[in-house]
Amino acid sequence: MKKAIEILQKVQIAVGGVFLLIFLVTVVFQMFSRYVGIVATWTEDVSMYSFIWAVFMGAGAMVYEKRHFAFTSVSDMLKNPKAKSVIALIISVVMLIFAVLMAYYGVLVAKQFWNYTWVTIPSFKRGPTWLCLPICGVTSAIYLVMQIIEEIGNLAKGGNN
Repeated sequence: MKKAIEILQKVQIAVGGVFLLIFLVTVVFQMFSRYVGIVATWTEDVSMYSFIWAVFMGAGAMVYEKRHFAFTSVSDMLKNPKAKSVIALIISVVMLIFAVLMAYYGVLVAKQFWNYTWVTIPSFKRGPTWLCLPICGVTSAIYLVMQIIEEIGNLAKGGNN
């Protein structure tokens, strides 16, 4: 199971990387087109939505590595490994709640905007653009459930990492 989750995280990083590359190429093309006077209005939508996908794919992947945004000042002061494990477990549970909410509301947002069109490319729908929200929520929830199981096992062994 852990191997499948590791593969999922690597795929998520790769997808985020592809969208980051699309963002970079689009922004460079946008600057070039402005310099030479070519009208390329589509670059704004493509760069914005590719950046959004890159951010949410990266955010989910960082949850797996426990490199997400966190306040560690309290846990860094603790010397007791069991207390650190309890705090890590509480943080993971709170984050799991947010991940589940992001997945749920992400589906609602994607459904709501499914038939809306992009401003500069009317043949593209906005719904698929917002699928990054539930994907990030679901993958983060998977990673967090794994971390919670590991932390409970760690606590059962006495809290030593």
